Amino acid sequence: MKLQEIVDSLSLVVKTASAHLTKEVTGGYVSDLLSDVMANTKDGYVWITLQTHQNIVAVATLKELSGIILVNNRTPEPDTLKKAEEEGLPIMVSSLPAFEIAGLLYNLGLRCR
Repeated sequence: MKLQEIVDSLSLVVKTASAHLTKEVTGGYVSDLLSDVMANTKDGYVWITLQTHQNIVAVATLKELSGIILVNNRTPEPDTLKKAEEEGLPIMVSSLPAFEIAGLLYNLGLRCR
């Protein structure tokens, strides 16, 4: 599944790297603990979190994630937006809580591999 399909299906607001929505999403992960994400995600995953600081970009880039979905209408910090744009990492925002976003992604057919 492509990021663009997720954006369209979940009505996400794209904050950065809209040119990279063609990335393939191979699974998903929900966590707000950076070390947990580093230990348990795989390349191509989309990460669901409420964290907005610049370190989320570093972790997502290190793990080669397809993108980050921020929940609860969280607004990325300006330095986070800048770094994500430089890295070509899409950050998307939803007003929904993490639990609902995860359920919607599951209903779209997204699974962890």
